[in-house]
Amino acid sequence: MAQSAVTVRMDSEMKTQFDALCEQFGMSANTAFNIFVKAVIRSRSIPFAIKGSPSALDLFMQQRNAAELSNEPELSLDEINEEIRAARTEMRKKKGVKA
Repeated sequence: MAQSAVTVRMDSEMKTQFDALCEQFGMSANTAFNIFVKAVIRSRSIPFAIKGSPSALDLFMQQRNAAELSNEPELSLDEINEEIRAARTEMRKKKGVKA
């Protein structure tokens, strides 16, 4: 089968650590990358969890759950709107913008 070269850029300290670990495993970094690629192809997935920042919906649900568990009294719509107005006023002051 024909061979292709792949170039991977990484921090030099990280490469040194990776090379040392691969050596302890009895393989080269090239072999380790080939094992990784074969595992990805075989499973059709990355063989470890990759997580990003929580979505806006996740953050909302966390806040909602926290609110349901708290002993804080519920706010009326007028109280919520007043808090929003106060927060916006404070943000404008920090930015030096007049209302």
